Parts: sequence; structure tokens; C-alpha cells
Amino acid sequence: MPRSIILVLLGIALLALFTLPFFMGTSVTFATIVFSKSLAVLGIFLLLQAGQVSFGHGMFFAAGAYSAAYIGAAWSGPDLIVLTVIAILISALSGLVIGLFVSRYRLIFFAMLNLAFSMVLFALLEKLFHYTGGTDGMRVRRPTLLGAEFNRASFDLVIYYYALILLVVAAVLVWLYLRSPLGQALKAVKVNETRLEYIGLSANRTILAAYVFSAILAGLGGLAYGLVQGLATPDLTFWTRSGEFVFIAVLGGIGNVIGVFAGTLLYEAVRFYAAAFLDDSWQLILGIVLIVVILVVPSGLIGLPQRIMGALRGRTSLHSQKDRNHD
Repeated sequence: MPRSIILVLLGIALLALFTLPFFMGTSVTFATIVFSKSLAVLGIFLLLQAGQVSFGHGMFFAAGAYSAAYIGAAWSGPDLIVLTVIAILISALSGLVIGLFVSRYRLIFFAMLNLAFSMVLFALLEKLFHYTGGTDGMRVRRPTLLGAEFNRASFDLVIYYYALILLVVAAVLVWLYLRSPLGQALKAVKVNETRLEYIGLSANRTILAAYVFSAILAGLGGLAYGLVQGLATPDLTFWTRSGEFVFIAVLGGIGNVIGVFAGTLLYEAVRFYAAAFLDDSWQLILGIVLIVVILVVPSGLIGLPQRIMGALRGRTSLHSQKDRNHD
């Protein structure tokens, strides 16, 4: 597909997203949740470029939400910009500390160590109820924006655009990162780590840089999610949350940044509507739909347009062959 057509389609998609609240007001919260989770999935997508999977990025997701909760408890009217900066700093610092340890390992060891750190944090958040609220979690206060206060309806609109802008900026930064020398080195880790070392580049440092970046993305996603939900709970760092991020990344396709949003949108839409129609068995519907998608499009949703175009070309060529034979 020509690049000009792709740019036009992306422009139309962004225009639709920015004007969505004016036509579908009830879908604003749903869309904000999709944007916030897409930020965390972007972090998983980044690590997958090096062939590494993290089953513990829920801890950074929780770090973003709890940072807003703690700041709100200490400051009655925190500003959204301040919360963003603090979430970035906390996520980057925690990503650096944990990354210094896990970046030395690969594959299943990398995945399981992240899971272990995440479950340690989950246990602490549950047990230290005097400081974390335990299983009930902590309330996330509604912040101001440059001193302006908002009611519930107007704040939903603000946080929608906030999460959307964060997602667009993050997607562009990830796209640029993967095309930079550091991003190319990250992909080289997956292909041949030994050759990377031979040319003087450290594979551990390459993964560490990507790990810190992915932690920041997950932290920002957790911040947006905590703000739209108004609550930070230990479930945000449970292993199922991290597994959900990994599954969505694979569902969307690990070859393109756009697949992250497509995978998150499909996952959340199926879960939302399945739960609305079948309260007790929505997981069954979700599982069946996702299995079908994976079987039909093994490369992820991002490969669906190519598959459709290939099928149409094949049908066109078949008809042309039949017409020639008939003549």
C-alpha cells in the first residue's frame, strides 16, 4: 500500500478519534481505557522487538496509578502535568533499578523474573493495608489542569484527550526509537546477540534502555487508567494484568506500532460486549473470538489487510484465468 494512502488513512483515524466525544459521549470512558492500556502494551511491544517477553509490566502500570493516588492524598488539588512528570520519574527509576537486574537474563528467565518482581509488589500492596488500602486500594483524586478544576463530565473529556495525546506521542516516539541506531541494536539482540557484542555494543545495555522506556510507557498508561477509574488497586500489578498486555501485543501483531491499538481495541470491545450479554460466561466468548482471530490471522490484526488484499488478488486472477480459458 502506498505511503501516501497510509498517511491519509492515519489522518482520518486520528480525526475520528479526536471528534469521537462529540458523537458518542457514552463511549468516552471505554475509549480512554483502550488508550491507557495501549500505552502499556506499547512497552511490551518494544521488548518483543528484542525477542523478550515481560510478564511483570503490571507493576509499572500500578506504579503510575498509585503515584497519582499518593500525590492526591498529600495534595488536595494536584495538577495533571505534575502527576505526569512524577509518574514518568517513578516509572523510569523503578524500571532502571529492576532493569539492571533482569536485563542480564533472556527468554523464559527474563519473563519469570519480571513476574516475580510484579508478584512481590502485589503482595506488598495487599498486606501493607495501612499504607496502601489493601485490597480496597486507594482513591485517585481528580486533578486540575493548569489550575482549572473540572466536574465529572468535563473531566472525562479532559482525560480522554489527555490519554489520546499521550498514546499518539508515545507511538511516534516508539516508531522513531525503533528506527534509531539504538532501536536497530535492539532488533539485533533477537537476531544474533553475539554479533552485536562483536561490533562493540552491549546487549545488556541495549535491553536496559528499552526496558526503562517500556516502564515509562506502562507507568503513563497506569496513570491514565487510575485517573479514569478513580481508583488504584493491587489487581493492577497481578500477573493476569501483565499477561493481558502480552496477549494483546501478540494479538495486534508485533511487527507494527499500529497493531498495538488495534489489538487493544478488539480485546476491550469483545470483553465489554461479551460481559454485557453474558455476565457469567463472558470469558468463554472472549476466548472463542480471540482464538478465531489468531487462527485466521497468525501475524496479528496488523496482517489482516494484507491477507484480505491477497485473497482479493487471488480471486481476481482466478476470474481472469477463467475468462482467458473461456475465450
